[in-house]
Amino acid sequence: MRKIFGFMIGVVVGGLVGSTIALLLAPDSGESLRSELRERGLAVQAEIRNAADVRGIELRERLEELRKPPVT
Repeated sequence: MRKIFGFMIGVVVGGLVGSTIALLLAPDSGESLRSELRERGLAVQAEIRNAADVRGIELRERLEELRKPPVT
């Protein structure tokens, strides 16, 4: 749980830092910059959902293993 929480914090902080740098250094117009940032935000959101889904599957599989009766 700590690893997931740490990962999520890292993603959010990284996104904020990256978008701030992009705003400061971007030669594009405001509209195209907003569009690009929106696309990047959606990509990050999709990555987070994917990582959460994968981790959820791993945890469900592990729970199923733990619920099996011990083999003697």
